[in-house]
Amino acid sequence: MKVQLESTEKIVNINGVPARIWEGHTESGIAVHAYVTRIAVHKDADASEFERELQEHRPPSVDVAGIPARLIL
Repeated sequence: MKVQLESTEKIVNINGVPARIWEGHTESGIAVHAYVTRIAVHKDADASEFERELQEHRPPSVDVAGIPARLIL
């Protein structure tokens, strides 16, 4: 399975760890959201462009913006 994700501005805490919500879809068009606590590139790779792009965030969709933190395990 492949999933395409975009970073949103929304951050929640999961077990005391901040997680940014990313939204996207599968190849077949199923909408998904992911709670990302960490992301990295290989230590020998030039990560400068990755780091610049990682600073870009869009507002969350209405569905994700409405997720109350108390529902996150």
